[in-house]
Amino acid sequence: MNRMSVFSSPFLLGFDEIEARLDRLSRGADGYPPYNIERRTNAEGAELFMVSVAVAGFVADELDVVTEDGQLIIRGRQTEAAGREYLHRGIATRQFQRSFLLADGMKVTDAELKDGLLSVTMERPLPKKISQRIAIRTAPTPKRSKDG
Repeated sequence: MNRMSVFSSPFLLGFDEIEARLDRLSRGADGYPPYNIERRTNAEGAELFMVSVAVAGFVADELDVVTEDGQLIIRGRQTEAAGREYLHRGIATRQFQRSFLLADGMKVTDAELKDGLLSVTMERPLPKKISQRIAIRTAPTPKRSKDG
């Protein structure tokens, strides 16, 4: 039995890949680490997005920011410090992966680690308006015989 979705509409051609990405994102979502998303515009009117992820305790070498298959993926991997003995451990050293689906044309322009926050800036440039006239071919008409 096939499942129906908003992407099943006959007017949405070629969006099946987006549906698969959305399904993958929704399966891997937990609350760690917390994050904020801000939207701004620059002087030219292009949209800017900033994702700020709380990564206290991580250093730059333990973080990865990559774009892959239309997604922004932020990963963190901490290693245990040798020779430490904890009397109480309330700050966990755990791995994480946080993914964000990117719209077509989005470009990651910067990543900065400051005061326990990893801020990743993306830009969506203003779309160019494209208009294209499609030529209509006419099929040859069959010749009719004089008898019929």
